[in-house]
Amino acid sequence: MILEMKKLYLMAVRSKKDALLRELVQRGCVEFSEIEEEVAASELADVLRREDTKLMTLKTQQTSLTHAIALLDKYAPAKSKLLSSPTEVAPAVLLDDAGLNTALKLAGAIEDADDRIKRITAEESRQRMLAESLQPWLDLDIPLGMEGTQRANVLLGSFTLKTDLDAVSAALADACEEAELFRVYEDKTSRYVAIVCIREGLGSVQEVLRTFGFAQAAFSGMQSTARQTLSEATRALEELAAEKSACEGSIVGESVRRDELKLACDRVSTKIAVAEAEGRLYGTDSVVFMQGWMPAEREGELARVFDKYDCAWECRAPEEDEYPSVPVSLKNNKFTNALNMVTNMYSLPAYGSVDPNPLMAPFFIIFYGLMMADMGYGLLMIIAAVVALTKIKPREGSLCFCQLLLYGGISTFIMGALTGGLFGDAPYQLVHMFNPASTWEGLPYLFNPVNNSSLVLYGAMVLGVIHLNTGMAVSFYLKAKRGNIMDGLFEEAPLWVILVGGVMMGLKLLGVTDALFTAGKVVLIVGAVALLFGAGRHAKGFGKLTAALSCIYNTLTGWFGDILSYSRIMALMLAGSVVAQVFNNIAAMPSANGVSVISIIAFIVIFLIGHALNFALNLLGCFVHDLRLQCLEFFGKFYEDGGKPFDPLRIKSKYVRARE
Repeated sequence: MILEMKKLYLMAVRSKKDALLRELVQRGCVEFSEIEEEVAASELADVLRREDTKLMTLKTQQTSLTHAIALLDKYAPAKSKLLSSPTEVAPAVLLDDAGLNTALKLAGAIEDADDRIKRITAEESRQRMLAESLQPWLDLDIPLGMEGTQRANVLLGSFTLKTDLDAVSAALADACEEAELFRVYEDKTSRYVAIVCIREGLGSVQEVLRTFGFAQAAFSGMQSTARQTLSEATRALEELAAEKSACEGSIVGESVRRDELKLACDRVSTKIAVAEAEGRLYGTDSVVFMQGWMPAEREGELARVFDKYDCAWECRAPEEDEYPSVPVSLKNNKFTNALNMVTNMYSLPAYGSVDPNPLMAPFFIIFYGLMMADMGYGLLMIIAAVVALTKIKPREGSLCFCQLLLYGGISTFIMGALTGGLFGDAPYQLVHMFNPASTWEGLPYLFNPVNNSSLVLYGAMVLGVIHLNTGMAVSFYLKAKRGNIMDGLFEEAPLWVILVGGVMMGLKLLGVTDALFTAGKVVLIVGAVALLFGAGRHAKGFGKLTAALSCIYNTLTGWFGDILSYSRIMALMLAGSVVAQVFNNIAAMPSANGVSVISIIAFIVIFLIGHALNFALNLLGCFVHDLRLQCLEFFGKFYEDGGKPFDPLRIKSKYVRARE
């Protein structure tokens, strides 16, 4: 159901504000709202001021702690237990500041070490590039940065491998008699050279070199030879590697304090939640004013809290024009709670409307079971859900998912028993694989999607009619509740009359008397007339005719299309069953000429791969198509979406869990 909400107005003594917020965050049942407009319009606008918070500082701290945890996970990955639940602590622990400053200093130290590692890595890359660039010049015994003497210039560089160095030498000699080219090194791509020339001929030499595509090396400022510089670079790399290892070791050494950082991060997250709520408050030097929403069922509990802190407060039910701004919180039992996941994926219901979960739950679960319809797949779903619920102990959205998986698995198992499906026809294939002469026809079934596809299709259509009419009944109830019963009488009721008339006429196929058929025809006509009259009752003149024609078209196509959509139940049941049987047949083929060790191994491998694919495909496909039937066909009859989720001030944690 949708919880009834009340608007809360609260005034507290400033000296007790922090203690009050601390109490409210543990109870998690009050959502604070902005009151800026109310303050601006009040007589106290010049006196009231928004509460100061340390929100930006807290978010910076949270970023630092989160980054430090990520760095620990990078340099010293933690070995976590499979399917383990988060550590639980008392709520007071998450509200305690003890050790927070120490954790922040630790996070800062880890980040500093990582920053130093990044700088070292960049310097290592520079030194390696330098060492690589020195390789061609190791046999050159002059300083790399040497540009020449008082009378001569030295140029170091390279040509492409295709360049004819003899032609270069000849061209240099023609341009400057006192110029000479020395070959230094050659690899697969380039030829490295040193060129010496008299200073007066440097311009002519450079012009010649340019025509041959000479690439001059840049060693400006290097006063040592290539070998000496390489030795220095190697020594620098060794020192950098040692420092980098020490920095990494310092980070790894702090991994024993990982839980301390996680707890501190969750403490800061809770402080951020309090600061965000505090930022919506206004006050004076002595009091603070708060406004928000709370569940009506917790009014007595909160009254004791407010009295404890000497607060002045009042609450009231929201007016109908306030409904769009009222937050929505759904309260369901263990069975219907699972469907919260579906509702949240679509949209929360509007406040003042109806919670669809209790209505949707039986249909969703039955439809899902019919689509999967296999005892083996259902058993796998049940086991997975029970293990997750036991080991992980999920909450909120994860709990809804596990519950839905469990209920869907139970429904799948039951429908599988009705259709005789256990990993398709695996029992039949196994029996005939070991005993080809066996006359056993497989597990018994009430109906089978392969042999009784027409029956399954008709059954799906009947379920669709029931599903759609349930939605229409809810729509009729809501209209009557709001005083619009005439709308229901002219929109939903005629369709029910038409349905009754159609059923009465259809009973003739079972040998019912002609009188019942005639009565059914009359009932159907009455319903059709009422529907047409209702469609045009607000129109005038020619508009009545167009409204009637539109009603006929929309009713015929809309209802036909909606009911036809439920054929997907049969289609998915048939597809899953056939694919399972195909994989079973393929797995049994190697044993066609007799069972052997190899054929058994082949059967197991093909069986596991095939059914894993089929199970995964159906697990998702059935959910998507079931979701479509609920969100489009069912919700389209009555659902009013657009609800704003209730987001109370509460403990917010990621790594540890507040004990309930």
